[in-house]
Amino acid sequence: MRLALFLFALLFSTTPAWAAKTILVMGDSLSAGYGIGLDQAWPALLGKRLAEKHLDYSVANLSISGETTAGGRARLGPALRQHKPAVVIIALGANDGLRGLALTQVRDNLTAMVNAAQGSGAKVLLAGMRLPPNYGPYATEFQSSFAGIARARKTALLEFLLEPVAARSELFQADNLHPVAAAQPLILEHVWPALAPLLK
Repeated sequence: MRLALFLFALLFSTTPAWAAKTILVMGDSLSAGYGIGLDQAWPALLGKRLAEKHLDYSVANLSISGETTAGGRARLGPALRQHKPAVVIIALGANDGLRGLALTQVRDNLTAMVNAAQGSGAKVLLAGMRLPPNYGPYATEFQSSFAGIARARKTALLEFLLEPVAARSELFQADNLHPVAAAQPLILEHVWPALAPLLK
């Protein structure tokens, strides 16, 4: 009788025991499918790869075009409570850098996000960004900030999200900022080796 009740409860449970673990993506337009559609962006392709590999993970892409590290920091707490992710990918900072925002604040925001995600029990992949060389010393310090945070917080680092496409103008939209749909599989291939160890 007890076994029958247990099986009945499993069958009709709103949160089944086999529910997939969540990978939460907190990014900006580079992860939100700006100009191409959310279903074509690399996080959506990641979700398809996980399903093809029969890995027990789903992707919650909470990326928003125009998002800054401050916005991501403000949204992360509720997102952690709602999704209870096993892995958090933080892919923010580009908009802060392009606007020339204070790097101390950028680092504080990213560090707070990493701390919050780790504090929830999630593993973290921090995706670095880069700025055009005409930003001078600011660009150099901006780039090194991601490695510094990852080192201090002992978290996984992807040095530059757009590494495989950055030098290929044909893979960018007319604004020269946002990758086209054809670039998204290349970005996923770049993300995957850094992410895969966190799924074990």
